Parts: sequence; structure tokens; C-alpha cells
Amino acid sequence: MQDAIEILKIYNQDHIIKLLDKLDETKKAELIEQINKIDFHQIMELYDNTKKEIEIKENKIESIKYLDKERLSKTQRDEFDSLGEMAIRKGEYAVVTMAGGQGTRLGHTGPKGTFKLDVYGKGKYLFEILTENLKEANKKYDTIIPWYIMTSKENNDETLEFLEKNNYFGYPKEFVNLFKQGELPLVDTKGKLLINKDMKIKEASDGNGGVFSSLRTSGMLSDMKERNIKWVFIGGVDNAILKMVDVTLLGMAIKNGVKIASKSVVKANPHERVGVFCKMNGHPKVIEYSELPEKMAEEIDENGELKYGESHIMCNLFSIEAIEKVSKEYLMYHSAFKKNSYIDEDGREIIPEEPNSYKFESFIFDSFEFFDDIAILRGKREDDFAPVKNKDGVDSPKTAKELYEKYWERQKCQKVRVFLKLLSRF
Repeated sequence: MQDAIEILKIYNQDHIIKLLDKLDETKKAELIEQINKIDFHQIMELYDNTKKEIEIKENKIESIKYLDKERLSKTQRDEFDSLGEMAIRKGEYAVVTMAGGQGTRLGHTGPKGTFKLDVYGKGKYLFEILTENLKEANKKYDTIIPWYIMTSKENNDETLEFLEKNNYFGYPKEFVNLFKQGELPLVDTKGKLLINKDMKIKEASDGNGGVFSSLRTSGMLSDMKERNIKWVFIGGVDNAILKMVDVTLLGMAIKNGVKIASKSVVKANPHERVGVFCKMNGHPKVIEYSELPEKMAEEIDENGELKYGESHIMCNLFSIEAIEKVSKEYLMYHSAFKKNSYIDEDGREIIPEEPNSYKFESFIFDSFEFFDDIAILRGKREDDFAPVKNKDGVDSPKTAKELYEKYWERQKCQKVRVFLKLLSRF
């Protein structure tokens, strides 16, 4: 306890010292254990960074090369597909789904993956949609792809219970592994750590960039290596038409000899609020819309397209070596100023009306900067990106439902055309 108090004094967390005096022995022991696990130096550095302005020098930013899937020659496409298919059939491919979030923005109580999208009248859960995606790939390539699901401390038990209840939607249970995302404390505008109702320091998930360290510390990275996995796809739970198994993307990465690859879609307009691919200081990067100068956002290339128009859609591919490398590095953290309730020194719950605290998150795309190159495959928005993020309007269940149903209608028509073409040969 004395060690914990000394740490709290050094970092001006007197309110927690006062709280310790009021707790019973059990609660006190739990809080002290938590204090001794927190890197206070790191948290205070992150807090100090919230006072600094982000500065980006335009001359260090360059556009980045990509291949358009629709414009690949038949020779290119066949070679990529063959390389990708071979790796999958050999059992060298795994999928990670980031599912640590709750569905609160959708008006849903529970993990976002348990949200039911109203498709074809009866509806399908987001987890169910992803499972169907994987099962189709397993059938096509005669394999069973290991599936790793990143949950959070908040939703892990509920996610496991949901999947068990639904028998993993027919996916082999022994090929599904859940692991938890890391967390970081929340800090108020004066650098004080917030206290939760359970009389512990209030923490929140450390962002999707935490997937790498979480894979390592949970033992999932070791599990992948034991299974002889060479490539890992990492995507979110909330894209209803996400292609988790794209042999063209995988084959392109293998052919180009890169460690990382990603799929993009073209920005809807110069000012769409999405992160875009670029190169900064000679390394691949995704730059947030808020950090890209307006002049650059509107810049046109020699083909009349946006020079910085490749949107990041959380459709990423990493070699196992890349994941191992990044898992040992420190990704930069971004701060988000949000409303968070807390317990004050007198034990009262305070529910703020305005943002009052900082949440620190690392982003998966910040890992790109550790590599010299990335292979980017441009897809089509209507074929690759149907996000379910907002309750209404853009990127809502309504827009995702429309995209999902139209996509699968096109797939059915395509299969009919192929069948009729084959039939005409006889």
C-alpha cells in the first residue's frame, strides 16, 4: 500500500489517496493491485500531449500507389488469385475480428456483434453475417480458417455467451478463439484519473491499435504460429459486406513481397470524413481527415482523380512477422475528449453534461509507419463497405441493409450468368 501511495503522490493523484482511506480492506486491496499495474508515467505523458497542437508539414506528405481491382488484367488477376488461394488451402491464413465495442450508438444494448441487421425480413446478427462469410470461404478453398475475436473486458462474457447460445452459427468451435483488448485509464482536464462506481480507476479500451499487443499477451500470436499461420486478416465487426477472405488482396501482397496490405475505396468527395492513405517521411500512413490540409484534400492527379482519395476501410492484411514486430512496438496514442461519469471524493456519482475527460486510443493504421511499403488494392464501395455505425442517416443499419441486399442480389445474378454461359457450351 505504501508503494501505491508514493506513486499517487508523485503523480498528484491525491483524490485516490483519500479514497483509499474510505474503502474496506477488500476494495482497498483491489484498487492497490490496479494502481500497481498502471504506467502512470505513460498516462501523464499522454495527458500532457493533449495540450499540444498536431502539426503536419505538407512537404513530407506524398500520394501512395495502389492497384484498382476492377482494372487488373486477366493475367494479373489470375496470378494474384492463384497465389492467394494456394496460401489459404495450405492453412496459412487466419482472421481476426475486432469486436470490443458496444452497440450503444445504434440504440442496441450489448456487444455490437450481437446487433441484428434487418435483412430479408427475418434479419441476421453481425456475427452471423461474418460467420457465413468464413464458412463460404472454407467450403470454396477446402479448409477451416482459424478465427480470433478481440473482445473487451466489458463485453467478453456476453460475447462468449451469445456465441455459445447460437452454437457459433455452425462454425467449428475449436477454430474460434476470444481474447480481450487492453485498457487505459481515463483522465480529466486537470490530469486526475477518474474513479468508477466500483471504486476502481475508470478505464476504457485502448483503441483498435491495441490488437497487436493483445494478440501477443493473450497467447493468440503463439497459437497462430503453432498453426503455421503466415497471413492474418484484421477487420471490424461492423461492416456487413466485409470480405475477410479476398484471394486477390492476399495474392497481391505475396507477389509484391510486402509485409502488409490493405483494401481501399475512393472517397465520396474531397471532404468526406474518412482517413486516407498516403506516404509520410517515406513510410505508408493513414492521415485523418481533420489532419489533412484542405488544399491537399482537394488536389487532383494527372488522371483527374483525388491525389489523396484512397479511404481506409479497416480491411487490413498482415504477415505473421509484421504482427510480431508491431506487437513489441509502442504505437502513438490519440486523445478523444468525451463525457464520462465518475465518483468524486465524497463518494457521489457525477454525471457531466459536457465532455470532461480524455480517452487514449491507438489506431491500427499507425502500425503502417513501421514498414517501408504497403500493397493497396482499391475495391468498390458497393462491394466492400457497408458500415453499421450510426443509428440513423449515413453508415446506419438502413444504408447497410440496402448495400447488403443489393450486393448479394448481384452475386446471385453473376452466378446465373456463369451457369448460362457454361450451359451454352453444350
